Amino acid sequence: MIVVVCLNPALDVTHRVDAVDWGGVNRPRAVHARPGCKGLNVARTLHALGVDVLVLGLAGGVTGAGVEAALRELGVPAAFTPVAGETRRTFSVIDGGRVAAFHEPGPEVGAAEYAEFRADYQKAVAGAEAVVLSGSLPPGLPAGTYATLIQAAGVPAVLDTHGEALRRGAAAGAAIVKPNLAELAALAGGPLATRGGPGLAAVAAGELSGAQAVVVTLGPDGLLAATADGCWRARPPATVAGNATGAGDAVAAAPVAGEFRHQDYLGALRAVAVEEVR
Repeated sequence: MIVVVCLNPALDVTHRVDAVDWGGVNRPRAVHARPGCKGLNVARTLHALGVDVLVLGLAGGVTGAGVEAALRELGVPAAFTPVAGETRRTFSVIDGGRVAAFHEPGPEVGAAEYAEFRADYQKAVAGAEAVVLSGSLPPGLPAGTYATLIQAAGVPAVLDTHGEALRRGAAAGAAIVKPNLAELAALAGGPLATRGGPGLAAVAAGELSGAQAVVVTLGPDGLLAATADGCWRARPPATVAGNATGAGDAVAAAPVAGEFRHQDYLGALRAVAVEEVR
C-alpha cells in the first residue's frame, strides 16, 4: 500500500466564460468541480494505475465533506482527520486561452487536530511500502512538518512541495523530492531558465541536499534528475497537447506506481535522457 499525505486538500472549481467582465456580472457557460491539489492528483493517478493507495490528510466543513464524498465516488480510499476549519477551494477562471487562478490558504490547524492526524499516520505507514507527501502546508503547521513525517515514516518517501518545507524535507532524507522549475528557482533565489541549457537548474538541484534524488519538472522541456551519480535531462520527442494540470503530480506518482524501486525509476530516466548534465 502507498500512503499519500494531503494536509491541505482543496475543491477545485473551474469557471469557463467567453470573456471576463471584471467590473460586472459573469455567467459561466460551464462549471466543473473536483477534488484537487497535488496530493489528491497523485492519489487519483495511482488509483487509476491499479495501485493500492490510501489518502490521509485534514478536512473540515462543507467543502471538506464534499471532497471526501467525491473521492468515494471515484473509488479512491481516504481517511481524513477532521478539523474545525473549512477546507479550502481553488478557483480557475478560463477566458478563451487565458487562465486566472485563485488559491485559498486553507484552514488553521490546531495542535490537537494535528496530533490526531499524527496518530492516524503512524498506524497507516506501519503497513505501507512508501509514502508520498504532496502539496502546501495549511496555516498553523510549521515548515518542518513534512521533515518530521519523513523521519517518522520508516519507509521511502517522495516529497513534492515548495519553499522551506521542501528544503527541510529534503534534508530529512526523502528518497525523491520533486520540485518544479519555479519552486526550485524560489529556493535558489533567482531565475533558472533552461532555454540556454539546464546548467543553472542542475546546480540548484545539486544544492538541495539530503534527498537521494532531486527530480525537477521543466514543463515542456521535460525532466531533470540529479543524484549522487550525476545529473541527466530527459525531454519528450514532441510537444504534448492538452491541459497540463496534474502532469507534475503524475511524475510524483511514478516512482511508487508499482513496487517502490526508485533506483529503477531513475535508471529509466537516464535511459531516455538526451543529455548528461554536469
